[in-house]
Amino acid sequence: MPQPLAGPNERRWADGPKADRTEVERALSLLFRVGDVLEVRIPKTRSGVVAGYFDDVSIAAGAICQADAQYRASGVYYVLNKINPALLGRAYNRLKERAEHTTADNNIRERRWLPVDLDPVRPAGISSSDQEHSAAIERARTIADEMAGEWERPIIADSGNGAHLLYQVDLPNDAEGLAFVTGALAELDRRFSDDVVKVDVTCANAARIWKAYGTVARKGDSIRGRPHRVSRILEVPSDTP
Repeated sequence: MPQPLAGPNERRWADGPKADRTEVERALSLLFRVGDVLEVRIPKTRSGVVAGYFDDVSIAAGAICQADAQYRASGVYYVLNKINPALLGRAYNRLKERAEHTTADNNIRERRWLPVDLDPVRPAGISSSDQEHSAAIERARTIADEMAGEWERPIIADSGNGAHLLYQVDLPNDAEGLAFVTGALAELDRRFSDDVVKVDVTCANAARIWKAYGTVARKGDSIRGRPHRVSRILEVPSDTP
């Protein structure tokens, strides 16, 4: 006799968590300024790249949460740095399927963030284990503490599988700005990467997309020991505007 494909507990793991609207709005208020135009992007969906531009934070938060539920992609992202507001004309306060154009490096007006992505070492295409996940967050706090004498305190965040550090900067989008960010990531990699957690040195480009906090990280299936998790900001420096 055929057996059920999944019992209640297995279905619970398969369904996984949902986006947290409160955390989505909180992150938007911390990372972007009033009047900014931001791009929201969901790569690799069944409807191709889904992207849109927003100058209304409330509408952006709703679109992010809806996209997280609708596409159930590996991640929902946004561009961190300040973009050319003319791009709002590509898709005005809405998401567009099979988007042909997304933000390029030359569309960035200035760099506001130095993003550090700490990824636990594991096979590709799967979520991190709880131990791997915790190791990445612990490494992020170690970096923040050890770099405190050289840099200001960063925002510390949980990416869902690893950890993020966001250092606030004020840099032009030019060759010198790129060299600074590239060099900083290379130095962090040299000092803090090992066979447990790696600093991603590929995050230096100005139009880098970044996990939309409050959304779900979905790498592979959500299984016991390697679950899907909601990304979120963990610590904010007291002097963050």
